[in-house]
Amino acid sequence: QLEGIIPAIETSHALAIFNYKTFKPSDIVVVNLSGRGDKDLQNYIDYFKL
Repeated sequence: QLEGIIPAIETSHALAIFNYKTFKPSDIVVVNLSGRGDKDLQNYIDYFKL
């Protein structure tokens, strides 16, 4: 279930690593989100033509 967390665009780039890297079950990954993605929402809408 999604909780509706919208990180800032800059922070979202750091999360993209999860699309390209495979982690072992023993790996520990710490994620810190910052910013107010809701302020960038219109940019998302315009870019993706939503």
